[in-house]
Amino acid sequence: MAIVNKPKDHGEHVDQLRNGIEHRATWMYLFLNEARKKGLEWDDFARTAVFKCGQFHGDVKLPDTDSIKEFGTAFAYDTLRDVFDMEIKELNEDEFIIEMNYCPLVSGWLKQTDIEEDIDHLCDIAMDGDRGIVDQFPSFHFDLQSTIAKGDSVCRVVISKKK
Repeated sequence: MAIVNKPKDHGEHVDQLRNGIEHRATWMYLFLNEARKKGLEWDDFARTAVFKCGQFHGDVKLPDTDSIKEFGTAFAYDTLRDVFDMEIKELNEDEFIIEMNYCPLVSGWLKQTDIEEDIDHLCDIAMDGDRGIVDQFPSFHFDLQSTIAKGDSVCRVVISKKK
């Protein structure tokens, strides 16, 4: 697998935001790598913490709604779409589908390690934040279908109404 992660140019402001996210990815990797050196498994603590962070953001940063359309509009705001080169593939009352063509987290991790399995694992832990956000919306289902960290061309997320 080869990870390909090339951003589109959206200007200096977006580059600064991407750099901030890369910096956080660096922290995440270094924290988790130090924990691993001490014999701790990442999944024993990191997933829970990131999931709780997502739940917090779901509570305070997004509207209290059961409308996927309202949720998707608030979640995929303009700046976030630029930072992740995000495309909204579908947004209706049943489904919200987004594809990210670039990930600043992956860029940060690639500067720390070339172990692709670690990058994939870090990505999945980071996605627990999004899983935590969606967990705050009981009528929604979260499905991570592909990731740049796995070598896919895009990160594809589908949020749909539970049946």
